[in-house]
Amino acid sequence: MEEKLTHIDENGRPRMVNVGEKADTKRIAVAKGSIYMAPETLKRIEEGSIAKGDVLSVAQTAGIMAAKNTASNIPMCHNIFITGVDMDFQLDEEKSAVHIEAQASTIGKTGIEMESLNAVAIAALTIYDMCKAIDRGMRITDIRLVRKEGGKSGVFIAE
Repeated sequence: MEEKLTHIDENGRPRMVNVGEKADTKRIAVAKGSIYMAPETLKRIEEGSIAKGDVLSVAQTAGIMAAKNTASNIPMCHNIFITGVDMDFQLDEEKSAVHIEAQASTIGKTGIEMESLNAVAIAALTIYDMCKAIDRGMRITDIRLVRKEGGKSGVFIAE
């Protein structure tokens, strides 16, 4: 059985998938990513001495807002009712990084993977923005879906 791209019509043009006939199910998606930086930058984040403010609190708020606004950023995403978004940040002194995790949930007709991925990406970009005055060499990497549950395709676990 050959899979076909659902966001492309028979003429090869973009389309938004009609999910109107699908059943509502509980759906959860978890995404992760990391931002690597100079050790001094990580230390200042941990100390709370970045001039723009509390980096992780702002990044957490940005990630939640990003999840809520995913359909505004990604053309074929549906506006969905989000029932929750949790953000987690782990400071890794050994690797001089902040590891970011977002879990988004919904009860609806379509998945919430893009919302969790968008939350991680925007949280990482927010950290970059707040610290760029002292460290322009930061690297955002490994943004990926690690788990999803619900819907017709069931459970996916990457790790």
